[in-house]
Amino acid sequence: MDSCRIPANASKCSRNTMECFMVLSTQAQKISIGILCGLFGTMCVFENSLVLYLIFSSPGIRKKPSYLFIGSLALADILASIIFVCSFVNFHVFNEAGFSKEVFLLQLGGVNTSFSASLSSLLLTALDRYLSISRPSEYKLLMTRKRAWTALGVLWLTCATIACLPLLGWNCCVLDSSCSELFPFVDVNYLSGWLCFVVVLLSCIIYAYAHVLWRARQHVAYMEKHQAQAGKQNTRMRMDVMLAKTLVMVLAVLVLCWSPVLMLMIYSVFSRLSDHLRKVFAFCSTLCLLNSMVNPIIYALRSKELFSSLRRVFSHFRRQLKAAEESPEAESTHKSSVIET
Repeated sequence: MDSCRIPANASKCSRNTMECFMVLSTQAQKISIGILCGLFGTMCVFENSLVLYLIFSSPGIRKKPSYLFIGSLALADILASIIFVCSFVNFHVFNEAGFSKEVFLLQLGGVNTSFSASLSSLLLTALDRYLSISRPSEYKLLMTRKRAWTALGVLWLTCATIACLPLLGWNCCVLDSSCSELFPFVDVNYLSGWLCFVVVLLSCIIYAYAHVLWRARQHVAYMEKHQAQAGKQNTRMRMDVMLAKTLVMVLAVLVLCWSPVLMLMIYSVFSRLSDHLRKVFAFCSTLCLLNSMVNPIIYALRSKELFSSLRRVFSHFRRQLKAAEESPEAESTHKSSVIET
């Protein structure tokens, strides 16, 4: 493994650089992390896979750009959960450090790509709601499926490019620069740049949603005054308001789950972290999985279209079970058992 400048508090490591970042010292801590990652990761993959199925199995839903962006968010959460759980548990619980610098940076790039794509998908959804509420008469012309797919392609390509910069050479081993105290081989300047990118995304999302909520309140007041003229326009307004509130809940969960991690990352750029804070960072990282697990629950509870699609899937599944129980083979088996008795 390449020699690399590491944090001062990691100089006591004797075997290699990777061991300096294995901060879980007791078996109880490792078991706790393993249980949290296993539970949150499994539920996240199941729930987000269900969201993707509901979106792309319903022709009326998958044609809408809003749900294409939500599908992108669900896909990003699935990938983040799989890559994060496998690499995080393997590193911190099983203390596997036999892989190379390139493999570690590839895994880290996968996690960063998925999270950045998740956050960027929320930004596209916010812009979609902004256009829908601020310019309703031009919305269908401005936000077409072709433009939505193009935006998603640019989004994923940009996130993957930024996340893979350390693998392509922007790391403290190649540059012989200062390394991060939280991630092996990661250059502090790259971490600072990535944090700025995330802060800009969050700021744009908050600004867009603030405007969406302001317009949503205006629409609610309008509907109350013109209840007698209720029709397709008011119905669409109600759907816009409902979806806006849903996505604000998603954003609130995102900020609550990621703010501890981001704050510790920012703190590590300007000051040294104690061993205790590095352990806290490891446990706070599991909140990212919790965020990905909660998002689909919010969709099911708040989106009437997804909830209706989920009810249809369950109804179809129950009918299949009932048909299987009432099939001729089941009846003949039941009769033969009665005769034998």
